[in-house]
Amino acid sequence: MRKIPLHWRMVAGAVLGIALGLGAHLAMAGDPRIDAIVKYVTGPIGTVFLRLLFMLVIPLIVSALAIGIAGLRDVHKLGRVGVRTLVYTVAVSAIAVVLGVVLVNVLRPGEGISETSRQALLERAKQGSTALTTQVSAPKVGMELLLAMIPDNPVKAAANGDMLAVMVFALFLGIGLTLTRTEAARKFEDTLQGVYDVSMTLIDLVIQLAPFAVAALLFNMTSQLGFDALSLLGRYVGVVVLALAIHQFAVYGFLVRVFGGMSPRAFFRGIDEAMLTAFSTASSNATLPTALRVAEERLKLPPHVSRFVLTIGSTANQNGTALFEGVTVLFLAQFYGVHLSIVDQLTVVGVCILGGIGTAGVPAGSLPVIAVILGLVGIPPEGIGMILGVDRFLDMCRTTLNVSGDLAAAVVISRGER
Repeated sequence: MRKIPLHWRMVAGAVLGIALGLGAHLAMAGDPRIDAIVKYVTGPIGTVFLRLLFMLVIPLIVSALAIGIAGLRDVHKLGRVGVRTLVYTVAVSAIAVVLGVVLVNVLRPGEGISETSRQALLERAKQGSTALTTQVSAPKVGMELLLAMIPDNPVKAAANGDMLAVMVFALFLGIGLTLTRTEAARKFEDTLQGVYDVSMTLIDLVIQLAPFAVAALLFNMTSQLGFDALSLLGRYVGVVVLALAIHQFAVYGFLVRVFGGMSPRAFFRGIDEAMLTAFSTASSNATLPTALRVAEERLKLPPHVSRFVLTIGSTANQNGTALFEGVTVLFLAQFYGVHLSIVDQLTVVGVCILGGIGTAGVPAGSLPVIAVILGLVGIPPEGIGMILGVDRFLDMCRTTLNVSGDLAAAVVISRGER
């Protein structure tokens, strides 16, 4: 089985889960035996997988975000190049998330499922939420939100599931590492790197269970909801791909033309090799060597600029991931009937931008961040199981956008630095 690529095993698990679930729904709809299978077999399999995933959220977020911010110490060495890179990253990530949020609000992919089917999944989600997470309070707004973002005790915040406060602590930790020029600080940064490496190793082990979890979770959904679930996922995938395509060709095309002084056609023709590598590996980190070579040999960018921008961007400039996280959170909010006010949605936008810095540039690296945001806005965290069956394809698509965004940033930042 290990000789078969993981994404094909996940596809096989998704197909098996859907086929068995639809077969059970058509042949045994309403039969108590289906509920027993979900409760005692497939339900626990999915729950174990999600618990293992959530278990690694705290160490991954703290180490990845702190290291990502600490890596910006090169701002002091490269001067305006570093500042422009940071401003560009935040601005374009904001555009990406807002684009996704607007499309979800306009197209409403999480609605349209029958009330009976929706209530069936809501009831199961409610039971799973009690087992998976602590009770999540209503989202805070205004000054209450601002004060809650600053933890008086980061360990307590982590224990209470207050992930926004944990992310702010990690942000300040990274800033402190950037400003502290001592050997002890560098050793501590190495320790955080070790925590990050171990967390990623454990996530790799957990993700190996994904084919079984995908089969179980999709069986749970389709056996009780039937074809409504497939229609729901189809609309969700359509919105994500549409948002990614608009950002890829419209936003990046505009940026490289107006701010980079390069023809969009020449840009996309020059980076096609990096795009194909990103799509096939679903990893920004794995694509970095190809992206560096493309930037210097095909786009003819200054090496000292492209190397800095692309290296930082492989971790901190993940527009596709930020967009995907925003779309997914709002999609699940619509499905579960959780109303998010404008302030709540702006909070989601902000956390997605911040989470883009700490999201691992590897396959499925965004799933722990989505789990954090779901808990933050009061959506059952096990809702993430709904998207696992299609996540591999969407991961490939958003990684392509991430790598394209890094190269677009290198073109824009390089203008005037030759």
